[in-house]
Amino acid sequence: MDDLQQFKQTFFQECEELLGDLEGHLMALQHGEGDSNTLNAVFRAIHSIKGGAGAFGFDRLVAFAHIFETVLDLMRDGRLQPEPDSVALVLHCADILSDLVRAAQSDSELPLQHEEEGRKALIALAATIGVNADPHAADDELAALDAELAAQAASVAPPEPAAEPEAPKAALLKYLVKFAPRDALYQRANEPLILIRELRQLGGFLAKADASTIPPLDQLKPEAAYIRWEFEIETDRGEQAIWDVFEFVTDDCDLEVTCLNPPAQAAVAPAAVTPTAAPTAAPAATPAIETPKPAAAANPAPKSPPVAAPMQQQAAPQQAAPQAAGAAGAGAAGGEAAKAVRSIRVDLDRVDKLVNMVGELVITHAMIAQQTEHLHADQHPELANGLAELSHHIRDLQESVMAMRAQPVKSVFARLPRLVRELATLTNKKIRLEMSGENTEIDKTVIEQLGDPLTHMIRNSADHGIESPEDRMAAGKPAEGLIHVSADQRGGRIVIEISDDGRGINREKVMKKAIEKKLVSADAVLSNEEIDNLIFLPGFSTADQVSNISGRGVGMDVVRQNIQALGGRVHIQSRPGQGSSFILTLPLTLAVLDGMVLKVGVQSYILPLANIVESLRPEGDQINVVANASQLLRIRGEYVPLVYLHRIFKVPGGIDDPTKALVIIVEMEDGSKMGLVVDEIIGQQQVVIKSLEENFDPIRGVGAATILGNGRVSLILDVAGIKYIAEHETQRPAAIALQGGKAQPGIAQPGIALAAS
Repeated sequence: MDDLQQFKQTFFQECEELLGDLEGHLMALQHGEGDSNTLNAVFRAIHSIKGGAGAFGFDRLVAFAHIFETVLDLMRDGRLQPEPDSVALVLHCADILSDLVRAAQSDSELPLQHEEEGRKALIALAATIGVNADPHAADDELAALDAELAAQAASVAPPEPAAEPEAPKAALLKYLVKFAPRDALYQRANEPLILIRELRQLGGFLAKADASTIPPLDQLKPEAAYIRWEFEIETDRGEQAIWDVFEFVTDDCDLEVTCLNPPAQAAVAPAAVTPTAAPTAAPAATPAIETPKPAAAANPAPKSPPVAAPMQQQAAPQQAAPQAAGAAGAGAAGGEAAKAVRSIRVDLDRVDKLVNMVGELVITHAMIAQQTEHLHADQHPELANGLAELSHHIRDLQESVMAMRAQPVKSVFARLPRLVRELATLTNKKIRLEMSGENTEIDKTVIEQLGDPLTHMIRNSADHGIESPEDRMAAGKPAEGLIHVSADQRGGRIVIEISDDGRGINREKVMKKAIEKKLVSADAVLSNEEIDNLIFLPGFSTADQVSNISGRGVGMDVVRQNIQALGGRVHIQSRPGQGSSFILTLPLTLAVLDGMVLKVGVQSYILPLANIVESLRPEGDQINVVANASQLLRIRGEYVPLVYLHRIFKVPGGIDDPTKALVIIVEMEDGSKMGLVVDEIIGQQQVVIKSLEENFDPIRGVGAATILGNGRVSLILDVAGIKYIAEHETQRPAAIALQGGKAQPGIAQPGIALAAS
């Protein structure tokens, strides 16, 4: 990858981060929760994207972002109010900007009219207060400004600023501003004309251009900066207003602000103020302006305002390697400098390789520990201490590596507001999206696979769950429906819940459709939970008509397949007339887990520690047999069904008497419990997860595999899958009805588990 491609990749990565944050800020504005800081954050995001796009020649992106930026600047200044209609327009334009970024990233061209509607709407919005946001108008304005400067050079007094409020003479302060752009300012698509136009709005204004450094035509570089400026500004808005104009270009210019008539109470005239971050040396073609040092004063001279450094995108291959720039906060009143966040970008493949190496280190340590089990610790104290210390260091290393891969789910949630807006438009419904737990962290590999399942479930809630405004009002509900998406960490797993306040699952309609499609037999008797789960069967849909949203029988089956591929599961809770909840339970990481090693007959299995509640050897009077020959364990007034693992997986040599075996009580995500009957517990161990799908087929009841210290392969159990097998083994007719009288495609039968190990 050459340097330019590397810089582009960094630019698009930062665009993705900025667009994600942008969506959250705009949603806050839409809900009336935003403030001036929110508007500033939105403006900075658009400005940063525009600057980077200009560096790489993405002209369509720059042109649209320029108009967008102008309108946002009017909102920041309070000239345009962030009313619902204008915020809705800004949200729509943010979607267009996102499309343009993705088109640039994929090196494809969108239709020429794609952004035209949004562009015209932005220009029309700015025109309501008499501002022309069309960038093509800049040439005419530049000509007018040149004429004005020529008139000033001929000692002709400039025209008075229009509609400038009268202020007492004593309140006006006069400032000298020396401004020397650097090459980078133009390369990032910034225009001095815009800065000059904003300065003119502050009050009395006089500009002088120094063109003495412009070289002969044959030596002139088109992208170089040669002209320096001096501005005399008389304003009652204070020095802060001047610094605000240059807020986003302070790192790309030499800037000096001096008050020429400080207030009478100042003991010493304030010296020129420089930006808090010292600028780097200017290019050779750009004459540098010396910045005088602040003079000592009895009363401190006015300090420069805090300057937020925008995203700095590398503009040329010869520049240094790109870095993700954060906000550079200025020193506090006491002079304390804000700590900069130091970070680097690392290719994910390198992190994956590191994770794998740490996993192999864990396996090797387990092997060494098992080989030295026969050695007494008192005879080899140094070896025992060394192994214990090595185990501690390996665990710390493992946690650190896992933290490197962890990312907040906010990156996935950020795509949902736009999806909900589009669905609301397509379905003619009013839908509000609420999100919580966006900062919950999960393995990046899991995050990358979450997009499709979440999209399908949001579409399902919008199309099938949320009613039309008329139906909702007739049912005594608000006209606007609610979809709530939350993320939470529970033990060693993450739980994502998508809930709505719609009509819930129409079980009668679901059952009727399933019988019509011959997915279940006509005489099948299913529980509410089993009926709800029918929507996950391939080819199933309750939509009456095929639309762009649903009706083709694909979607929810994809959700289950993708979640199961990640070692997770989906659970449905539906309340007729009140709404539905889809609960995704996923592992925090796909690399390692803490588990209990169990012996069942001649086999060893790993049971995730997060599922275990307790273990015990029951007494005979605690075992109760029910009508279908199933056994229940009575423990502290609660009855827990017993499941024999050697029967589930067809393992010979297992113990059939629970009073001579061990029972491990495990808990599901829905709060239900189950007792797993095993021969013995070998011990607790941290294991490296190896996917079965890469070398075999999915097996119900088995989540993955691992390598033990003795070098043998052991299967990692999935308690939800085991519960499913146990329930359907004892209720065979329902199981056959659900699967059409044959095994579900893509799911290996339990008896194969032994062969897999």
